[in-house]
Amino acid sequence: MQTFFIAPTDFGVGLTSISLGLVRTLERAGLKVGFLKPIAQPHPGDLGPERSTELIARTHGLQPPRPLALTHVERMLGDGQLDELLEEIVTLYQQACMGNDVVIVEGMVPTRHASYAARVNQHLAKSLDADVILVSAAENEVLAELSGRVELQAQLFGGPRDPKVLGVILNKVRTEESMEAFAARLKEHSPLLRSGDFRLLGCIPYQADLNAPRTRDVAELLGAQVINAGDYEQRRMNKIIICARTVLNTVQLLKPGVLVVTPGDRDDIILAVSLAAMNGTPLAGLLLTSDTRPDPRILELCRGALQAGLPVLSVSTGSYDTATLLNQLNKEIPIDDRERAEIITDFVASHLDATWLHQRCGTPRELRLSPAVFRYQLIQRAQQASKRIVLPEGTEPMTVQAAAICQARGIARCVLLGPQDEVRAVAAAHGIELPEGLEILDPELIRARYVEPMVALRKSKNLNAPMAEQQLEDNVVVGTMMLALDEVDGLVSGVIHSTANTIRPALQLIKTAPGRRLVSSVFFMLFPDQVLVYGDCVMNPHPSADELAEIALQSAESAEALGIAPRVAMISYSSGDSGSGEEVEKVREATQLARELQHDLLIDGPLQYDAAANETVARQLAPHSPVAGKATVFVFPDLNTGNTTYKAVQRSADCVSLGPMLQGLRKPVNDMPRGAQVDDIVYTIALTAIQAQRAEEAERDLAGLTRAPG
Repeated sequence: MQTFFIAPTDFGVGLTSISLGLVRTLERAGLKVGFLKPIAQPHPGDLGPERSTELIARTHGLQPPRPLALTHVERMLGDGQLDELLEEIVTLYQQACMGNDVVIVEGMVPTRHASYAARVNQHLAKSLDADVILVSAAENEVLAELSGRVELQAQLFGGPRDPKVLGVILNKVRTEESMEAFAARLKEHSPLLRSGDFRLLGCIPYQADLNAPRTRDVAELLGAQVINAGDYEQRRMNKIIICARTVLNTVQLLKPGVLVVTPGDRDDIILAVSLAAMNGTPLAGLLLTSDTRPDPRILELCRGALQAGLPVLSVSTGSYDTATLLNQLNKEIPIDDRERAEIITDFVASHLDATWLHQRCGTPRELRLSPAVFRYQLIQRAQQASKRIVLPEGTEPMTVQAAAICQARGIARCVLLGPQDEVRAVAAAHGIELPEGLEILDPELIRARYVEPMVALRKSKNLNAPMAEQQLEDNVVVGTMMLALDEVDGLVSGVIHSTANTIRPALQLIKTAPGRRLVSSVFFMLFPDQVLVYGDCVMNPHPSADELAEIALQSAESAEALGIAPRVAMISYSSGDSGSGEEVEKVREATQLARELQHDLLIDGPLQYDAAANETVARQLAPHSPVAGKATVFVFPDLNTGNTTYKAVQRSADCVSLGPMLQGLRKPVNDMPRGAQVDDIVYTIALTAIQAQRAEEAERDLAGLTRAPG
């Protein structure tokens, strides 16, 4: 899916017009185009639907998603809920993508009341993994200043050398020269455009007629009284003249598209305007000021002009104030002005670089999975899986709230272990509404039923009934037995229990999946514009080369299952053949073993972290590596390195970690890190539900292979 994010460099650049033209350009290339204006920004007086969305719908026959209300967005930003806001927008974006080849996303316009627009646009572009096209207006501006402003905005989105920052469309270009000559002169002033990495994607000349409102629009915006409607639905105002002068000095100004503003008692001007109208001049109309109506006898003399379609309006304000209001009129396209929208659409489309834009849409590229899209996909896939997840810490307030959220949103069918009265008391004390269907099981009433099955599962370890009863006093063990007996599909714990307390029962009762020799873990590291995978940071202190190879394969599989294209970097203190030593050799051997086990996996090592993550460093230290500089899965040589690195990155970089997610178990069990919040628990439950679905599919596949004839 190709996504173009159009971002204004300033207020009043004509963003809606560019959206209309861009959609038309891509449709003419045979592409199916979707559109999204994520956040509504109504102009004063706008009471209907969001303007860009509605115009796109009426002009192109599309059905874009309804934008979020500005008040809702500002409330979320004020409450520090940027991540939640981005997830809501990703949901709208997914709707806009359905059945389309390309989606145009229109960013926010910076205004005096929306100074945060540029910051929101940056987050939106990254979250949607979009190509950025800047839109600027070149109205009577020094070219050096225009170039500087565009370059500054390009830097905000990652700089002109970022392959996602494509170029700029210049709108409202006021010049006597051709657009080609203007573009050539602009490049002389712009190192950015001369670089070749940043393109001029369109140069659209200013044309006053495109801003001409219908006379009806003028009447509505001024709240004018309509004395004679005439052709006010069709006629347009291209120019305003204030008639305080004599008729002799006014006649030459009476031209098509002119709105004549004059006091209602200027009979001479009214008659002159009427004569011009009867002679076939299609004036925009006659606007009478000062709340003065002409004498009925004068109107009778003007009957021919009125019947010929001359619109006549009346306002209570004086001529000067009326002129001021007219000059402040909103020049945006009214949503019901289909004629003007079509003209502007075709005009803009004719000045865009259609060939290059079409080629860009056909260029294959790997999508980067942004945190917002990652979280959105987690929730969507968990909802589809509809798994039953047990939460042993059923009286812990954050766990109760997370379970309520998951149950209400259909993320999972949650089971809280705890006394009914105590769980409900915790919910009431914290203002948590327990949704219908949320299960609460009192462990005291069910412990005994698991004694015999637990003895059977652990008979090789000489576990007897009294020992099982003692262990089952721990709710985590009860929940693990429920999982072992297929009463639930997954388990999440660790908010108040230690990692060992959560994992040990799983290792004893669930055991590893078929073909797996160990259990490892990954963290999903949510950087601002990409999600990376770190493993193993929790489970294996000193893995051998064989174990490290399996950790790499498990981590790659987990990444791919959650939408991250796996490129595995085996991390060490040395890159390639530059160093030696026992630990380096272990990583080198593990890399080779993993390659032999999975030939099509992109994996390389040993690699230093900076060589794996940074393309510039990669070109120096590992120029021939298929992974260096663009790794998505980082496998650390031991627990000390992995755990230290993930915590250092989490605390020092602008990064949120999700996990650990355990890998290699027959059924999913996941531990919560210390300091986990409600959102962390919700997403971990979602991860567990997805793992449960995968485990179920793997079990079915294995059963099918077992039954297949030899």
